[in-house]
Amino acid sequence: MRTSGSTGTPKQTLLTREALAASAAATASRIGGEGQWLLAVGLHYVAGLAVLSRSIAAGTTPVPLAPGPFKPQSFVEAVDRMERGTGFRALSLVPTMLSRLLVPDAGPGASSPSGAGFAGAAVDALRTFDAILIGGARLPDRVREAAADAGLRIHLTYGMSETCGGCVYDGVPLDGVTADLVTDPDADADGGVHPGVPRLRLSGPMVAAGYFDDAERTAAYFGAGPGTGLSAGPDTGTGARWFLTEDTGTVEGPPGRQHLTVTGRVDDVINTGGVKVSAARVQQVLESLPGVQAAFVGAVRDDEWGQRVCAAVAAGRSHPPFDQAAAREAIRAQLGPAAVPKQWLVLEALPLLPNGKTDRQALLNRFST
Repeated sequence: MRTSGSTGTPKQTLLTREALAASAAATASRIGGEGQWLLAVGLHYVAGLAVLSRSIAAGTTPVPLAPGPFKPQSFVEAVDRMERGTGFRALSLVPTMLSRLLVPDAGPGASSPSGAGFAGAAVDALRTFDAILIGGARLPDRVREAAADAGLRIHLTYGMSETCGGCVYDGVPLDGVTADLVTDPDADADGGVHPGVPRLRLSGPMVAAGYFDDAERTAAYFGAGPGTGLSAGPDTGTGARWFLTEDTGTVEGPPGRQHLTVTGRVDDVINTGGVKVSAARVQQVLESLPGVQAAFVGAVRDDEWGQRVCAAVAAGRSHPPFDQAAAREAIRAQLGPAAVPKQWLVLEALPLLPNGKTDRQALLNRFST
């Protein structure tokens, strides 16, 4: 399974049959049942593969969306093709997809017949699902609130290709999954340096066997049992396989009663003019503002500042329109002057990878040119 490449070079992850089966069983236990799935993400991504493996475990046939860009109309038509009156229904989406279904002005074509004209039908279709899994990126607060107002049964998931997809639901690890924090080594397998930064480690039966044809990176990120070679937090104590993520966060409670919060990535910290800025926090402020459908915050090299804070905003066709001056002041007031982006892109929509995640590299390339 090839990783999405949303944060760098794609890697080929080795997912075993046993790991996929463990993931499917733990997911069914957490969301309350097995049944028919809508396939909204391609099978070459882990979210799509997970839908297929859950369907095989349930003995059902998933219903795929029609090929082409994700639109409310194609979603409604796919839901109409699902079996009726057969019990449990489930769906897996990335935040951008849910946003386009709930917010009529959230993306390209929103005012077309396949956009706003199907918004009400899309919400009605979403209400037919017993479980809607949302993962792959942070869900903006306004979209979360819209989902709650619509009465949708959503689960915010956290995971990656290396864990067969989501293995933490609504902050709580799935059965058999344990999380802890370990201190970053001096350098990771990709040559980045993040000394002393605690990273989330996940262990459980759904962890991958490693990376295909890459023994060095496999040794750096995967293992079994307590030995990591790192300065570790509490021992996982299970002897299960573990994966060392590139994410930062907090873990509260003992194994079996844990709650996990992801706070960002180790490379989210921007050092600009000697001041450290959290890209994740700047993004969160932007996505709370009127006229902002989604945002991306990153950094590029700068001769004067070391790193330059850059922001891309998807304004859609929202009303009121995005106000860059107000955004600057909001960031300055909440996070300080160093956090205010020095370079901006205001777009109708952020560029996306085929799996619906923001194409970070494409945006960073635009900021660098």
